[in-house]
Amino acid sequence: MLILGSTVIGARDIPRATRFWCAALGLTAGEPKAGGGFTNLFDAKGKLQLSIQNSSQPAEHTPRLHLDLYAPDAAGQKAEVARLLSLGAQTVDWDYPEGADFVVLADTEDNRFCVVDNTGAPDGFRLDFPDID
Repeated sequence: MLILGSTVIGARDIPRATRFWCAALGLTAGEPKAGGGFTNLFDAKGKLQLSIQNSSQPAEHTPRLHLDLYAPDAAGQKAEVARLLSLGAQTVDWDYPEGADFVVLADTEDNRFCVVDNTGAPDGFRLDFPDID
């Protein structure tokens, strides 16, 4: 039996990438491992959510594997994109299909990820968001 342990993002500057992803997702960094070449990021309950690993390779322009981060609606998506840009994310020149429900950004290491408007996501892709007061 296998279980998924973590999604790992490559970075040349692990401390910078760690700061970005912790601020972006409200995570906390654990102690660096492997001589500082690997850092795990945890949620408020201590569950492993993401890992940052040293990489000497540049990020792919059109990666086959990437993160989709969901916002509850179009207004939330716009606000989250602005917040992520203020944290150091970058806009990416992307060929969007008509009616796209996502915005492609790059993190501080140029790794691509998407911010998705949950209400615009096709059937079968929408997530259940908790009520937030």
